[in-house]
Amino acid sequence: MWTAQGAVGAVRWGFTDVEGGVSAPPYAGLNLGLHVGDDEAHVRENRRRLAHAWGAGLDRFVFMDQCHGAEVAVIGEPGAPPSVDAVVTATPGVTLVVMVADCVPILLADEAAGVVGAVHAGRPGMMKGVVGQAISAMRDQGAADLRAWVGPAVCGRCYEVEAELRAEAAALVPESATVTWTGTPAIDVPGGVVSQLAAHGVAIQWLPGCTRERMDLFSHRRHAPTGRWAGLIMLDPERVG
Repeated sequence: MWTAQGAVGAVRWGFTDVEGGVSAPPYAGLNLGLHVGDDEAHVRENRRRLAHAWGAGLDRFVFMDQCHGAEVAVIGEPGAPPSVDAVVTATPGVTLVVMVADCVPILLADEAAGVVGAVHAGRPGMMKGVVGQAISAMRDQGAADLRAWVGPAVCGRCYEVEAELRAEAAALVPESATVTWTGTPAIDVPGGVVSQLAAHGVAIQWLPGCTRERMDLFSHRRHAPTGRWAGLIMLDPERVG
């Protein structure tokens, strides 16, 4: 169920994989996305299993209606999924969730300030500045010393694009320009996102791996339709001082 997880003080974080779910092919495993064509009952059972493994009530989870933008929602209490690509909270016990299948999942925290965030950064979001918007929203909530956990995503070698699109991305995020395994134009979204985080002075832990190359993670570029795996972050109410 977990490709990685950990804790820093009161902050708990984790990234799921495809294991431990009930979905049938092509969503085989722990698909958490209700919007990809999977049986809704299977997805809800997968989410129930995730909440049990996480040790928190599913009613305290905040999912996003992700739309490849740069909007941020500040969450007090869970409700309907906001149509945003970043969520921030200072409420202990609220679990923020970002779902991906090639895009970059980013988990952010300032443990001392008691603020956490989750960000969905695909190529459009990277270009629109979702990373900076999320950081700004967290600093508005009192965060000052931010750290990030960046999950696996499709690597630049596997993300071929037209030369014009690469040039457009490079004009905004120069570090994102790259080539594929065969030398054709490509965009390195994870590299671009990490460069944006570093430019804002965020300490970074970057988990290795390309989703297209890793069979334990869903990848839209490897096979579509497919499921969604997730990053989760929470201020643990039992550890908040």
